[in-house]
Amino acid sequence: MPADQHGDPFEDRLSAALHEAGGTFGSPRTQLPAAGAARGRRLQLQRRAAIVGGAAALALVGVGGALLLPGGAAPDARTSSVAAKGTPGPKDTAKAAVSADEMVRTLQRLLPDGKFRSTEARGTDEDLPPLAVGVFDDGKGQGSVSVGLDRVVSGTGEINPSAQVMPCPRAGTSGMDSCDTELLPDGSAVTVYQGYEYPDRRAETKAWGADLVTPAGHHVSVIEWNSPAQKGAPLTRPEPPLTTAQLKALAASSEWREIIDAMPEEPKPTAAGEGSVDVGPPTSGVAILRKLRLLLPAHLKVVSSDSQETEFGSFVVDDGKGESLVQVNVQPGMSDLAGTLFGSDAETLADGTRVDTRQGPGEKGGAGVVMWTVDTLRKDGLRVVVSAFNTGDQNQDATREDPALTIEQMRKIALSSTWEQSEVTP
Repeated sequence: MPADQHGDPFEDRLSAALHEAGGTFGSPRTQLPAAGAARGRRLQLQRRAAIVGGAAALALVGVGGALLLPGGAAPDARTSSVAAKGTPGPKDTAKAAVSADEMVRTLQRLLPDGKFRSTEARGTDEDLPPLAVGVFDDGKGQGSVSVGLDRVVSGTGEINPSAQVMPCPRAGTSGMDSCDTELLPDGSAVTVYQGYEYPDRRAETKAWGADLVTPAGHHVSVIEWNSPAQKGAPLTRPEPPLTTAQLKALAASSEWREIIDAMPEEPKPTAAGEGSVDVGPPTSGVAILRKLRLLLPAHLKVVSSDSQETEFGSFVVDDGKGESLVQVNVQPGMSDLAGTLFGSDAETLADGTRVDTRQGPGEKGGAGVVMWTVDTLRKDGLRVVVSAFNTGDQNQDATREDPALTIEQMRKIALSSTWEQSEVTP
């Protein structure tokens, strides 16, 4: 869940996927999106950069952060192609790199009949995950189509596809036309959705997609638009070119999994200090809700709750003056981003904790919505971000003048030692 883009976890994951698919990257001041995915992607990119020899100047991107590295290169003439067996390693069989060209050819081969031209691509031997983006025309107008590939990182080594796949939003909270998550016979989970590039629909550009995670950790994200570009291009057809069934079939193709298997393996550090990044265990969404409930002022009535598997939880509360969304990000291992997340004007407490307070307009399009945020970073790298809004839903108009929590109350919640405890008892 983003620390700055506070809102529905689905929209944050969707926004992140859209940014990655379009090859657009935020500035270094863009904060972490999709909490769990952000931290995992950040570490993954650091490790992968070390493997391929890239110098990872870190910032933040779409679902994971924005590396200050060149964006996806156009297809080139590299000779490496489809994943093939190479020289066996000590424990497993290595895979030959897959080029940007082969990513494009695979996408073109899996699309229905029509004309296709590539606009951007990356292979498995680049600093960012594999990507293929192009313009597809089935005779009814051009539409941009993107496929992004990655691995799901799990600290335990076990992957739960249902917990890792993009979740559908709560009913009536996102303005999506449709969204459905299902389990496939092989145990993979896939979410197929029909939505819009902008949740507030300031433009009628439609964004449809399929997000798939397999039990082996393959992650395939397919997104399409009813325009030849994600943003800044006129609509060329009433709907994107692929149906929901075609999106699901494209995401589930075994060819993408073979390409993901060709991505460099992450190194397994043997001891702390030998290339390892100590981020500590993530806090579960359920634990965050439990802790946040204990820290909320007693007079607040909880209307509803929401959370991600790890690192994010939120309540909609009401103090008798209208609903107010309150949410918390809890992110371990963030010390290396202190300079990016906190400016020179941030407060530093006696124990070294950094504190930044922000008050500004909401970012989801609701009229009159304000967002108040207290962002904290402890010396051990634990980041706790508390945000509150003067509405129960950022996509809807404000329902009250100010959030239900004061800045001082939010500060008290963010700085509470409760977040440093492994568990709390009600």
